[in-house]
Amino acid sequence: MRMSSKGKGKAKGKAAAKTTGIGMKGEGKATLVPKLRFPQFRREGWVKRKAGSLFANRITKGEQGLPIYSVTTHNGMVKRDSIDRNFYDIEDASGNKKACKNDIAYNMMRMWQGASGVAPVDCLVSPAYIVLAPRKDADPAFFQFLFKLPETLLLLTSHSRGLTKDRLRLYYDNFARIPLLCPTPAEQQRIAECLSSVDEMIAAQARKVEEFKTHKKGLMQELFPREGETRPRLRFREFRKKKEWEPKRLSSEIDLISGMHLPPEQYSPAGDVPYFSGPSDYTDEIKSITKWTKRSANMAAPDDTLITVKGSGVGEVWYSTFPAVAMGRQLMAIRSKQGSSRFIFQFLLTKKTRFEDLGSGNLIPGLSRADILEMEAHFPSPAEQQRIADCLSSLDTLVTAATQKLDALKLHKKALMQQLFPAPEEVEA
Repeated sequence: MRMSSKGKGKAKGKAAAKTTGIGMKGEGKATLVPKLRFPQFRREGWVKRKAGSLFANRITKGEQGLPIYSVTTHNGMVKRDSIDRNFYDIEDASGNKKACKNDIAYNMMRMWQGASGVAPVDCLVSPAYIVLAPRKDADPAFFQFLFKLPETLLLLTSHSRGLTKDRLRLYYDNFARIPLLCPTPAEQQRIAECLSSVDEMIAAQARKVEEFKTHKKGLMQELFPREGETRPRLRFREFRKKKEWEPKRLSSEIDLISGMHLPPEQYSPAGDVPYFSGPSDYTDEIKSITKWTKRSANMAAPDDTLITVKGSGVGEVWYSTFPAVAMGRQLMAIRSKQGSSRFIFQFLLTKKTRFEDLGSGNLIPGLSRADILEMEAHFPSPAEQQRIADCLSSLDTLVTAATQKLDALKLHKKALMQQLFPAPEEVEA
């Protein structure tokens, strides 16, 4: 029996669906595949599964002697004694739940923000958490990445319940009904291994950034006189027999240019010069600047240091290489009179705590011109200033390069996840 061209087309479509998994619907049936797959899995489709068929609800009470862990929005699960203010904390250790190693725990009120993690060991978690025990065909590491996807978080939010967004709760019963798209356990494991290796690279690069910053901080403590001292503990060889650093007021070394407030109608997303109204505007990237205005008086010049003098962030400084920057009243520009501009910038970095203390005495944190200009310190010759500035600036360059590499790795992971998981607009709930 011969098949018509229309029939042939249908048969061909069914064969393609069987191979790629695209276009088939229903619980447990192949539906979609991501754009990027490992070769050994390309003939297998992903399937839609209810979350309850992948994870059981573990409600075991805690045991004495187990460590307490909390979930975070970015770093998964973290041991209780290393938690900082950015983590969702456990206020009371009594009545905690037990999470077994490889369980996924999530804060029922914060899951939609990405507050979840895989338990690295048997541990205690807050009674406010839901503890998901993976079934045999669910790889927790894979689902931990899946749960961090923005589109998955939106899906979780849609199944949460509450009167307001701030009070949304995702209970297990609601979670269990959510359809999740997933591949075979073998492909889950391969994807998790791939993304975990990228996470390890990101963590290693983040440590490198912190090492550079720590090294620079320690070096600055040696290259500048400490509080109450008149000379640094470390000097470059060519200056060790030179004259001592001289006590001076900062007013003898710098000029101070005050910022000027601009009403909203005087700046826009395009213009002649950047307009910085506070420390949140500090950036070295032209494409990151959001406010622009016309040229005017009271502008920062290249090699000026901008300092925050009002409101939050008092004492924060930033070195400008732009041709000009218009400043709001919250900022001032510090301009070197005769020495090294870079040295002045590095010197001001060492005085951030001092500026914060001076500013905290006001109802609204703030520094006066006198607070800056009348500050007394010891200064070396212009040649030694330049030598110190060159050394510390080279470390700044290393920090910048390492940070850019870290950002590139994070972008790589984001792009990889977009390729390793099906596009959200294709997934049918």
